Amino acid sequence: MIYQLREPILHATPLTELRPTQMTLGMREVVMKQASWKERDPKDLEKFLGSHMVPVIVGPGQQKYLIDHHHLARALHEIGVKSVFVTIVTDLHKLDVATFWNMMDYHGWTHPFDAKGRRCDYAELPATIEDMHDDPYRSLAGELRRIGGFAKDSTPYSEFVWADFLRLRIKPKAVKQDFSGALAVALDLARSEEASYLPGWCAPHAKAAAMARRDEGEPDKAKKTKRAKDAKRESDDSKAEK
Repeated sequence: MIYQLREPILHATPLTELRPTQMTLGMREVVMKQASWKERDPKDLEKFLGSHMVPVIVGPGQQKYLIDHHHLARALHEIGVKSVFVTIVTDLHKLDVATFWNMMDYHGWTHPFDAKGRRCDYAELPATIEDMHDDPYRSLAGELRRIGGFAKDSTPYSEFVWADFLRLRIKPKAVKQDFSGALAVALDLARSEEASYLPGWCAPHAKAAAMARRDEGEPDKAKKTKRAKDAKRESDDSKAEK
């Protein structure tokens, strides 16, 4: 996500005061972040929190709306971190509620879609990060990007776009009961032409791939032709000697 940073707030902001701008997250990704921090030296976390600020929009009532790093915020909350530093991207607190959400939508700073990919009313957005629901397909899309299925992209909420793509093609039961198997299917889908419109798609187009395979095969074909000619020449020489 691209945004211009405006100013940091150099005093701690409680995580529970940050309002999410999306309905869901991938809890599998949250758990991985939790495990990562638990394995590291507490001093590393302290240093990270002292230098890493999360981006917010100031909205009506001076509420701070988190527009990125929801997974990080939830993971930090789960391991007992109480507050973080924030960076104000812009201050929209003077706007009425309807205009505020129009601006948030216009800039791509909100994603009010539930775990089934259905758009919801802004009033249904979770009040705190601990109220956010799990979307297994967001976890699937996040893991797919991690293993190279698609590239990191500046398109807002690009992982959710991929999640919706996968949601229509892989059954929920498969994701829940066999995540690794679902990931393998997702990787095949990510390499297909069907996914070529998605942000971060990085597989070669079918025609280009076919041409590349043909070009790669040319040296072997040339070698086979040469061996055949050499064999024929040896056979002709042998007959001449007789």
